[in-house]
Amino acid sequence: MENNSLEKKFNKFIIAVSILIPVVVAILFGVKLKDFGYNVEPLSFLPPIYATTNGITAIVLIVAVIAIKNGKRKLHERLMTSAIALSVAFLVMYVAYHMTSDSAKFGGEGIIRYVYFFILITHIVLSIAIIPMVLITYVRALAENFDKHKKISKITFPIWLYVAITGVVVYLMISPYYVY
Repeated sequence: MENNSLEKKFNKFIIAVSILIPVVVAILFGVKLKDFGYNVEPLSFLPPIYATTNGITAIVLIVAVIAIKNGKRKLHERLMTSAIALSVAFLVMYVAYHMTSDSAKFGGEGIIRYVYFFILITHIVLSIAIIPMVLITYVRALAENFDKHKKISKITFPIWLYVAITGVVVYLMISPYYVY
């Protein structure tokens, strides 16, 4: 009973965060600090850093799954907490870049353009969908409701991994079009 109360305690938080993050990111994506009189240099060095952060997140997720399959629960827990921290770091850098720099426009033509936009759109949609999934999965582990945790993690893991990997792919595909 206590485990369910911990999950219920976090439900409103999960809902709020799952709505707030995409809304705030969408708003901040359109905000440029220079439009408010702040003379800040574009943080054009950030995209390769946050793409690398996505790549590290993917590796951490894979290692975390290997750890739990080998019965290393504490290591799994630390790795998953690290994956969440890496995702938050990515988000902060992503927003900071877009608040100080103009977005790069993909210049590819033909089929590669369709491939790029397919990957980009699925990445964006799933990056929004993964927020509540990660939080629910994490809270179920905190509540030691491991049956429910394991059940949702089988859905959360591949989606989160896809988001992390496609973040790197999107960066690699658009990086030739960055203006420095």
